[in-house]
Amino acid sequence: MNAQIVLLLGQDGITNGAIYALLALSILLVFAVTRVLFIPQGEFVAFGALAMGAIHAGKPTALIWLVVAMAVVEALLDFWQHFRKPNARRVPWSSLLKLAFPLVVAALLHTLPLAELPMAVQALLTVALIVPMGPQLYRLFYQPIASASTLMFSMRSSIGPLFR
Repeated sequence: MNAQIVLLLGQDGITNGAIYALLALSILLVFAVTRVLFIPQGEFVAFGALAMGAIHAGKPTALIWLVVAMAVVEALLDFWQHFRKPNARRVPWSSLLKLAFPLVVAALLHTLPLAELPMAVQALLTVALIVPMGPQLYRLFYQPIASASTLMFSMRSSIGPLFR
């Protein structure tokens, strides 16, 4: 083993250690605020790596359609909750913006020559693809659970209270 291999292994160890430290810190911060263990955070790392690999290979990743689908469901829920209120006349523009951002990213992923882009632009596209998933997952899955009872997962509970 020569010095180059030692340096490569050291760099790999430092990189992996930094990723695990950031994941641990983010799990701790989410638990401190919400009192919910947010274990699926590792999936964001995996989705980010897979999306970056696909973009680097020049192929648009299919993950964008998951993000777009969650944005559509989130916008529909926002519209439904907005128009249930009395005197609701104006369109909630924030919902349209939350829907427009994934559509713009999808259009960029399908029109740009992904393989020829610089690595920094590929990384920005990956971040633009992965970051909206956090608020979407919170809004669609964790926010309805926050007000539910602790017996929510029992056999007698129904799914109805989740969408009030």
